[in-house]
Amino acid sequence: MNVILTKTNTLGFTKASRDTTVVVAMSGGVDSSTVAGLMRRDGYNVIGITLKLYDDAKSSTKSRQCCAGRDILDAKRVSQQLNIDHKILYYQKKFKKDVIDSFVDSYAAGETPIPCVQCNQTVKFKDLYAYAKEMKADALITGHYVNRIEKNGHAQMYRAKDLTKDQSYFLFNTTQEQLNFLRFPLGTKNKEETRKIALELKLNVADKPDSQDICFVPNGDYASVIKKYRPQSFQKGNILDVKGNIIGEHDGIINFTIGQRKGIGISHHEPLYVVGINSKNNEVIVGDRNALAVKKIFLKNLNILNEEELIKNNIFIKVRSTGKLIKSKIKLTKKGAEVNLEETETGVSPGQACVFYLKDNFGDKILGGGWITSTENNFLST
Repeated sequence: MNVILTKTNTLGFTKASRDTTVVVAMSGGVDSSTVAGLMRRDGYNVIGITLKLYDDAKSSTKSRQCCAGRDILDAKRVSQQLNIDHKILYYQKKFKKDVIDSFVDSYAAGETPIPCVQCNQTVKFKDLYAYAKEMKADALITGHYVNRIEKNGHAQMYRAKDLTKDQSYFLFNTTQEQLNFLRFPLGTKNKEETRKIALELKLNVADKPDSQDICFVPNGDYASVIKKYRPQSFQKGNILDVKGNIIGEHDGIINFTIGQRKGIGISHHEPLYVVGINSKNNEVIVGDRNALAVKKIFLKNLNILNEEELIKNNIFIKVRSTGKLIKSKIKLTKKGAEVNLEETETGVSPGQACVFYLKDNFGDKILGGGWITSTENNFLST
């Protein structure tokens, strides 16, 4: 009598852990190191991969930036401690082309880019995904805080258990094919649990601080990066009020983002905010807080994981990683989508992502999203 084994391992494969090969993206931080440790503890054949993404001596000494020189050494030490294979992939040219250049062009155009989304979309979940496939791996494992639930062989992505660490916003551009291949072991854990596991595994990065800055932006100084790659972007121009009156002068639109209050350089009887940036005319528009409120957003370059569910009534959107979920109605168009918010949101800028969520019995499911091209309010359109 033949017995068919249907028991799955912890990653959902119907074979023993020792016969399952996984590639773990190791940044050198506590999250990815803990994931590598968990995979090793559970008996999987683990290959650790660390990406070298940029060359900057100043950045490599910063302890609160990801993917820096110290981080590569930490990833290597953890791999040696766990006795797993470890490889370094040198992706500086890819990262420069797909992430840094895009970031600089977007900022120079008066937008507010999100390079972490671009990095996940290109270098990590495209190039690293392809490499893992070449290695004949069964899955690509990352330390992202996002929950993956499989239903009838179809992987779906949800917000993480720890909403303070949830990274689903940054992963909205993940394709269904990639999602089927990916695994996120930390999606059901909070940060305290992750550090506790790291201590139990005796990892030397258990107490390492989380990265805070964008990896290629030293000390959060965006202007210095733009000046390095696009020095011509620093051109003086006019500051206008919402009625079109010239009320001041600026030293370059790259010094401003939508929603900014400090550093405008204009005295006024009430606080002024940057409510619009016109890169074509090199103008910055300012107004009071009411002028920031928008209820309609236009999107391009959509990534939709389940188009049919977008017509349901309980769709929510988020326009920043730390923002709240706002109930909205989404209308798909030839150019992308029109999003009508049921309540106003402030500080919405072209270049940001607008991510779609659907609430169901399992939590907040990510349906995809798109890139913001413009907004509308009662004062002006951006």
